Amino acid sequence: MQIDAIEEGLKSCFDIRFVFNRWTLGDAFCKDVLGFSDAQLADISFDMLRELGFSRAEVDECNLYVCGAMTLEGAPHLRKEHLPVFDCASPCGRIGKRSLSWESHIRMMAVAQPFVSGAISKTINMPNLASVEDCKRAYELSWSLGLKANALYRDGSKLSQPLSGSLLNEEDLEDLLDDQVPLGEKAHKVAERIVERIIEREAPKTRRKLPHRRKGYTQKAVVGGHKVYLRTGEYDDGEVGEIFIDMHKEGAAFRSLMNNFAIAISIGLQYGVPLEEFVDAFTFTRFEPFGRVEGNDAIKMSTSILDYIFRELAVSYLGRNDLAHVEPDDMRMIPWAMASMKSCLKLALWLPIRLPKPLIKCWGWHRTAMCAPIFMC
Repeated sequence: MQIDAIEEGLKSCFDIRFVFNRWTLGDAFCKDVLGFSDAQLADISFDMLRELGFSRAEVDECNLYVCGAMTLEGAPHLRKEHLPVFDCASPCGRIGKRSLSWESHIRMMAVAQPFVSGAISKTINMPNLASVEDCKRAYELSWSLGLKANALYRDGSKLSQPLSGSLLNEEDLEDLLDDQVPLGEKAHKVAERIVERIIEREAPKTRRKLPHRRKGYTQKAVVGGHKVYLRTGEYDDGEVGEIFIDMHKEGAAFRSLMNNFAIAISIGLQYGVPLEEFVDAFTFTRFEPFGRVEGNDAIKMSTSILDYIFRELAVSYLGRNDLAHVEPDDMRMIPWAMASMKSCLKLALWLPIRLPKPLIKCWGWHRTAMCAPIFMC
């Protein structure tokens, strides 16, 4: 019965260790026959095959036979000179070493670029060992071949990347003690794990609550014809810790949704989520209402209510003037410009001019009109 269950699970698994567990074999069999305890079975890191005496080399060999190598490297009856035909953007599987060079990505894009009016949305994959000089050469080659865009990605440059052909587990840490491993590679692996531990350790475990009496500001604006009131609450050091969003002339369901969204953002800020993460996530989102923004000195257009709110927070608390439509220097010129316009209007009252009759008829005026030549000031 257990053998049938294991063979059924092996049909869809990526690693045989995921099949040898309490859910496949049953708790009674694991405890009565194999002799495992409840604590062992409840431990999510428990490796049943390791406890049964199988070495890592034996498990890897079984994985290659049952689950496949996920690569054609080392396959029988395949010549070495034919392997480049099957190369992918990154090494495949646990044992794969081959991949397309970054130069091949660029030259392939250069062939298609003359037939495309815009830039090509294509990532240029680079191996983990790529240097700064390699990145420089990639940009220079893209420029010389006439590409309109170049998006480089070095494998492993993010601690959590969405796609990876081979993942390291805890047993791979034993390789760091091997004297045959180069010192640079060993330091690179250790550094990655230290950074992961520091990030996990430094994440706040408790909520940093705001003082009962706190400062902040209220910003009123009109986004696409809808009034929006943004209110903020700050810590004593001036860092934002909460937001409130009020909208008028909206249904009760939409107002409640925005209020609860603001509460969720506030809780995230108080638990240490950086405001930059929210800004990157919600700016440039597009849904109604959107359009022209009135009442805000720095922001004049938005693609949604959330886009406007986080643009405003980014400008006010992060100094992200790249998300504003009016630079701070231009804002300081507005009072001077308004004063100059008032002076021009006053001067125009003392300089009446008579408009030509055809122009008067065109405007629908039947008497002498006054014109304030603002354009002359």
